[in-house]
Amino acid sequence: MAEDIDLRIDRLDDEGVLARVPFQAKLVRPGGTLSGPTIMALGDAAMYAVVLGRLGRVEMAVTSNLNINFLVKPKPVDLLADARILRLSRRQAVCEVSLYSAGNEDELVAHVTGTYALPL
Repeated sequence: MAEDIDLRIDRLDDEGVLARVPFQAKLVRPGGTLSGPTIMALGDAAMYAVVLGRLGRVEMAVTSNLNINFLVKPKPVDLLADARILRLSRRQAVCEVSLYSAGNEDELVAHVTGTYALPL
């Protein structure tokens, strides 16, 4: 899926992850907005990246919960996702992702919270 949407990681550090999906006409749905599945995929992939960035390669880490609130229509520019870990335990990582249009960081397009189940 990451290849399908051309997912890119702009930043990975102790603060979290900044991921990006470049604007592409093929990802726009009727009505001129970026498709919901693309927005959800970016949020989920950003959570996965922040978990792997903290823990290293954990192949069996899987999404166990994902909640998304779509807030405004994204602009026809790159979509960015700023992800961070809220809580990390032995069995799970609870994450938060703020998604916004490039150049418009003050207006959230969507807000994601989710949990990754970690293998024992």
